[in-house]
Amino acid sequence: MPERAMELYITGLKNAHAMEREAQEMLERGVERLTDYPDLVKRLREHLAETKEQLKRLDGLLADQGTSSSVVKDTVLAVGANVAAMAHTMANDEVLKNSFASNALEAFEIAAYKSLIIMAEQAGVRVKTILTQSLHEEERMAKWLDQNIEKVTLEYLRKEQRAAA
Repeated sequence: MPERAMELYITGLKNAHAMEREAQEMLERGVERLTDYPDLVKRLREHLAETKEQLKRLDGLLADQGTSSSVVKDTVLAVGANVAAMAHTMANDEVLKNSFASNALEAFEIAAYKSLIIMAEQAGVRVKTILTQSLHEEERMAKWLDQNIEKVTLEYLRKEQRAAA
């Protein structure tokens, strides 16, 4: 089991790295495009910085195992994030669609880090502190999104009503 657990842990690290590259792309597009929502952009910038640190942590964990991230997985997910962002820009409710997508991605990332922590433990790798740091950052972002969806929606409605008047 430990050998197979190690293989699965390494695959999980590569998957997490690709997931964080996707998140980075989404965050960068949000920062660029949602400038009418300063509180949201401020939080996206903060989480973008966290995401970049998460990528560095994952790079270090992969290096500790004598491997690196999957260029193919990273590229495919980053392209997917950019396609989704472009699709959202065509909608006048882009901020809402991005908020929904971000909320879903945060839930995905939280589950992925929880799973990765278990994989590391089963593989006998002691990295819980490092992975828990990323998990907590994702949980904080998910909480912020949840607590601010009403505010973002109301801001969107006000802007749309002003534009229609």
